Amino acid sequence: MARVTIEDCLKQVDNRFALVHMAVKRVLQLREGAKPLIECNNKEIVVALREIAAGKVIRKEKNE
Repeated sequence: MARVTIEDCLKQVDNRFALVHMAVKRVLQLREGAKPLIECNNKEIVVALREIAAGKVIRKEKNE
């Protein structure tokens, strides 16, 4: 499978800081037993970034 890049992920997320936050939250979910949304036999961080780049993980906006 092709290597995932930050630029691939930034097409789905508006800034790098939000991307890092999303990736960390998704990695924690995967480590707690959440099912991957894509077929991938990599470490959790790679799976999370691939999911974000594929548009499978959506950022929730906080209601203020």
